[in-house]
Amino acid sequence: MPITTILALLDSLEKLHRSLLRLANDKTALIKSGDMDELDQLLKDEQAHLAAIVQMDTQRQRAVATYLTDQGRSVPQNPTIADLLEAAPEADKESLEEARDRLLHAIHDLKWQNDLNQKLTYQSLQFVNLSLDMVRPRMEAVNYSKPEINGRQASTKQTTFDSQA
Repeated sequence: MPITTILALLDSLEKLHRSLLRLANDKTALIKSGDMDELDQLLKDEQAHLAAIVQMDTQRQRAVATYLTDQGRSVPQNPTIADLLEAAPEADKESLEEARDRLLHAIHDLKWQNDLNQKLTYQSLQFVNLSLDMVRPRMEAVNYSKPEINGRQASTKQTTFDSQA
């Protein structure tokens, strides 16, 4: 398996992550505007992107495992680019490191945007709960119980007035 195949897979992974980042940016705008129908559609698009990323990463792992096997190296359970860099010739290391760094940068940007979206969603949920608490009436205890349970003590004073007389 040539290094160029692995580089092509890394480039494809980077493109998929950048595309997912654009969707995350769009999600931020939809969260701010509150457009639930569009947000639902965007979440479906995100799921498709994630499935493609998982499939592409599986291909990358197989390609790295094949390359390591061809080089006579041991193959870890989940082969990484770091494993590949140890086995790659010096001429290919620079291009592999650049591709890895671009992919890591895209992943870092995506993680930052997703954290922002999570915070915005949490704040929106807090606002909705606050609004509901302000609109909803507080329910008092509707069951009958002894006054001592409700925090009132029964008066045991006897009056001097006799109503029977």
